[in-house]
Amino acid sequence: MAYISFQPKDYFNTVTYAGNSSSTQALTGVGFQPDWVWIKQRNLAYSHVLFDAVRGVGKNLQSNGTTAEETNNSVGYLSAFDSDGFTVSQGSSSGDRVNGAYNYVGWNWKANGAGSSNTDGSITSTVSANTTSGFSIVTYTGTGSNATIGHGLNSAPSVVICKQLNATQQWINYHKAIGATKYLHLNASDASATSSTVWNDTDPTSSVFSVGTAVNCNGSGNTYVAYCFAEKKGFSKFGSYTGNGNADGAFIYTGFKPAFIMIKRTDSSASWVMFDSKRLGYNVANYQLYANSNTSYGNNVLLDITSQGFKCRANHLDVNGSGATYIYMAFAEAPLVSSNGVPATAR
Repeated sequence: MAYISFQPKDYFNTVTYAGNSSSTQALTGVGFQPDWVWIKQRNLAYSHVLFDAVRGVGKNLQSNGTTAEETNNSVGYLSAFDSDGFTVSQGSSSGDRVNGAYNYVGWNWKANGAGSSNTDGSITSTVSANTTSGFSIVTYTGTGSNATIGHGLNSAPSVVICKQLNATQQWINYHKAIGATKYLHLNASDASATSSTVWNDTDPTSSVFSVGTAVNCNGSGNTYVAYCFAEKKGFSKFGSYTGNGNADGAFIYTGFKPAFIMIKRTDSSASWVMFDSKRLGYNVANYQLYANSNTSYGNNVLLDITSQGFKCRANHLDVNGSGATYIYMAFAEAPLVSSNGVPATAR
């Protein structure tokens, strides 16, 4: 059995925490200085907030909305990327999004700091790339013409998640399983749609991803961020499967015990459903959140997290509708067998 030469938790980790309604709170235990932090208040209806080190502290985006980038929002924000976590701060009215008297989850990815200029594409980008884990953060200014943008990964991304920063606009997602002729909206439950003006009908290469003329990803003079993921055996997996509509549902092999899973049905309307191995819940009732919704967690019986992947446990349109097609992205908690020979176990 193959194993990766690094610990997955050095590049992705989930932390859960209780807000304290104070002016600031430093959260530790991530295990590295994160460059992308995605926070969700777990038990009430507050928006997801996403921060990254390229755009800088205080600047958030909401995966469940279309609003432009906000800075130091009045209901709380991330104010520092720390060596072992991050610091959250109160806004002018409260800290409810990140540090109210509630429970939170923070998903953390490591890239490579604030980034540097990349001229691999026809548009010059700023890129913070981690080629070991296959993750990069890319910012750029659109031209309104078909273009390419450097991502810094040295291997083709399987997933690209893009958002306009300076105006209200929907998120645009590329996933290798549906290809570059189609796209999905992270902020919405709609099925995949076809357009040549989004990804210019061109799959990413080892150096660039392509954009067309759509304002969502390449409007003239508009600013954007893209989160790019290249698959790394034993650490990340980006694939697709077909549901069977049965409690003895589809099993998806990833080659590792997942720490994080996000699933989206592509042939019909359904939520972006998110699972991780740190929040409350165990097989067969892993609690879920929804990237396209500000709602609190759900505790439906949907899937098991296993030592080798995940197994669907319900006839549910979000994960296992009969004959339905799904895409997913998953990151490892532990490889199937670690470098010291210890096998992973189910949740």
